[in-house]
Amino acid sequence: TLIDSMWIWEEIDIEYLQRYESELPKDLQHEINGMSFTETACYFKERFQIPDSIEELKPEWNRMAWQKYRDEIPLKDGAMEFLSYLKKQNIPCGIASSNSKELIELVVNKHKIAGFFQSIRNSCEVKQGKPSPDIYLLVAEDLGVKPEECLVFEDVMQGVIGGKRANMKVCNVFDEHVKGDAGQIKRIADYFIKSYHEIMQNKFEIVN
Repeated sequence: TLIDSMWIWEEIDIEYLQRYESELPKDLQHEINGMSFTETACYFKERFQIPDSIEELKPEWNRMAWQKYRDEIPLKDGAMEFLSYLKKQNIPCGIASSNSKELIELVVNKHKIAGFFQSIRNSCEVKQGKPSPDIYLLVAEDLGVKPEECLVFEDVMQGVIGGKRANMKVCNVFDEHVKGDAGQIKRIADYFIKSYHEIMQNKFEIVN
């Protein structure tokens, strides 16, 4: 939710599935949004009869995504300013990501934002990925705060649902690549923003 990365995964999925003479199904992104990296690999292996093992598949996805994450993916508008504000206010922050540990580390090091977070976790560290609340509850535990004292920022519906299931407030950050779910997301989330600038300008939308 801090970086504009959703667009690259469709390209990677198309390229990867072409190796096995499979086309990208229209429902694929909706099906896998929120899954952990490992859960996504298991899903691909079963649905598309991928012969590679999970241990082979995940490093290959990391390899395919590495250059794009390193060179082409920026922070979302206003994210750095918002993180700086939170740090000045001594508000503890954590990352609860579905991405791989390797790509998370690449992003936080590239953008020099690791110091803003007291917890950086991914969904492979818990029993179930999003929309399960597990990853959010783990990060809250790391931060030493009660779930009801947390505010989650999420772009996909499965993440919004997971945050609510964790008994947390959720702010939806709009992303063009899941705009088809925008109406349903707004019915679930507590707040809605198009960019992090809106928070700094006190222009966020209260939707519930």
